[in-house]
Order: sequence, then structure tokens, then C-alpha cells
Amino acid sequence: MAPITPETVRSLAAFKGTHGPVVSLYLDVDGQRYVRPRDYETQMDRLLRRAGTGVAEDVRRLVARVRGGLDRSHTRGLALFSCAPDNFFEMVQLPVPVRNQLTVNQTPHVRQLEAVVERYRRYGVLVTDRQRARMLVFQADELRDRSELFDELPRHDDDKGDWRRDHVRDHAAVIAQQHVRRAAQAAFRLHQQRPLDHLILAGPDQVVHEMERELHAYLRARIVARLRLSTSATDDEIRTAAIGVEDQVEGRRIHELVGRLRDAIGAAGPALLGMPEPTAPAAPIGAGAGSGVAGLESVLNALCEHRVDTLIVSDDFEAPGWRCRECDCLTTVGPECPVCGNPMDTAEDVVEDAIEAALNQSVRVAQCDGNSDLDALGRIGALLRF
Repeated sequence: MAPITPETVRSLAAFKGTHGPVVSLYLDVDGQRYVRPRDYETQMDRLLRRAGTGVAEDVRRLVARVRGGLDRSHTRGLALFSCAPDNFFEMVQLPVPVRNQLTVNQTPHVRQLEAVVERYRRYGVLVTDRQRARMLVFQADELRDRSELFDELPRHDDDKGDWRRDHVRDHAAVIAQQHVRRAAQAAFRLHQQRPLDHLILAGPDQVVHEMERELHAYLRARIVARLRLSTSATDDEIRTAAIGVEDQVEGRRIHELVGRLRDAIGAAGPALLGMPEPTAPAAPIGAGAGSGVAGLESVLNALCEHRVDTLIVSDDFEAPGWRCRECDCLTTVGPECPVCGNPMDTAEDVVEDAIEAALNQSVRVAQCDGNSDLDALGRIGALLRF
């Protein structure tokens, strides 16, 4: 199963049904939760009953694909997209569970896929001692690659005197240093073949320090943690330790992003959230330090003006809105487009439409789980390009 990539999500987000709507189905097929196929098929049937008669052919295609059999050895979630009138059908298998969900819209519902890409980055764990080095690469908690390097150290015989012992010790030190250098070079070659987002170093403190010095600058910049792990640790032990590090990294990333948003809004925050300004009018959006907006309407306006650099949204935030048929402008108030004056269509979840618009504009999207600071800012915000 090939890993999901940002390009996959953007390609899906760019598709728009021209002769009919797109049916998007997310299905949790985790074997620990649904032991038998009929267990998750029951959940699928429950969702598809709400799809309506206008997409009967799409429902037939989705049912046929899921009931046709799945290899669940590495698949825990499915994302399926069908637009029969446009002969469009895609299925993405995921190594992580998803929330069971059905949507019918003019475009594929990619929000959950984007969250998987954003959360589950490609990271390597380089575990080294003076003789052995192991490199494990994980993505979405799945082991994607594994390699090993071994350089046996010379041993000395105590019966052959101090000079021999010292000579062997010095020779062993040289070999150990060469081993660390070779491991660093091997890690960089792997990174060149397919870049790592993060790198975790593990092993005895002294060896970890030596390894860090030997690493290429590109890899040093990706180090997120240094752990004490033995080269004899199991893959599962290394995976568990790495997942803990990645959870911390993700938490820090979201905290820093929301902090940047809060600072960017600054004193203009009440106005940008649609609240009355108690003293003086707020500075214009984008003026001075006001390089951010918060609140749904302000974010939608910035997206329509192509000014968003990073979209930050609570992962369960949904809201109705409007979408222009002609220019794709999004807003919370309709039915006339404020940009081109043409009629607008209702959007069941304009937040999902905002995420799709952001992806089509190559905007970074960060989805936050239970961040109280973002909740206080209206559950959605954006850092602006200008």
C-alpha cells in the first residue's frame, strides 16, 4: 500500500463534478474494532441509506468495491470517492482508522485525508552503538523501511601485554568512529532517496553526540529528539518510543501555530472576530502586525482574496454557508455573491469547502484537536501572506 501524499489530496480536492455530485465515503475497517467484514459493511449500509436516490449508481459502485474484499493486514481506514456521471472513482487505503462519514457535494470531501497527511509525517529513527546501527522509517505508525549496518570491533587478549591491549583499544576506537560516519552517510543516502520530515537519534549518549556531529546539515536540521534505546530493541519498542516523540512534536507545532495566529491578530482580535471594539476601530486586516485573521467570515474573505498562507481550523468544526457558482467565492451569507454578484449555492459545511479551496491554492492546512486558544478565536483562523 503506497503512503498517502499531499499531491494525492490536492489532486482529489481539485476535482469538481460537472454532470453530478461526488459521493465521499470514509469507512473505518480497523480489524480490532470490526473483526468480521460484515461488521464494517453494516456501518457502510447505515451511512449509504442517507445518500438519497439521485446517487444510486454511486452507491452501487461503493458497495461493490467494499464488498469485493479488502486486504486488512495493513489497511485500517478507507476513503472512497465516486461521481458516476463523470466516470470518476477513487479509493485510498489508509493505515490508520478514520471516522465513518458520508458526504454528497460537488467536490470530494478531503478533510480527513488532509488530517492524515498533516499528522502522519515520514520520520526516521537511527539507533546506533559502536558496532551496530539500525535505521527504521515510519509513516502513519507503519514501518516503511528498515536497514542495518554492523562493524565488528577487534578484541584484545589480556595475556599479550599492555602494548597489544592499548593498540587494539586505539584500533577499536578508530573503527567505532568509522562506523558512526558510515551510519551517518547511509542515513543521508536514504534521506536523498525520499526525504525524512523528522529524525530521532537513539543510543548511548556519547555515540548519539558523535552521530550528530557526523550527520549532514540537512539531517541535523530535522532532529526532533535524542533517546536512550538499545540497538537490540524490538521494532515495536522503537515504534512506541517514536510515536511518543511525534505526539510531542505535533503538540508543539500546533501550539506554536495558534500562538503565532494570536500574536498576528493582536489587539485587532475583537473586530476580526465580529465583536464590537470597545475603544478605537481595529487596524485594517493585513496592516502592520495584523498579519492574521480569525473567525469564519474573515477567513473566507481572505481565502477568496488568495491572501492565506496557513489555514488553522479545529478538526471537528463545521458550519453552513454559501458557495458561488461562478467564482467559487465562499461566504457565510447568501444568496448573492459579494464578489461577482452571481447566485450562490448553499454549502452544507463551508468549513470543508474552505479546506478544499486552501489546498487548491497551495495553502498549508493545520487541523487542531481540542485547542482552547483556537476555540476562543472562533475555531478557525489564518496567517496571511499579505
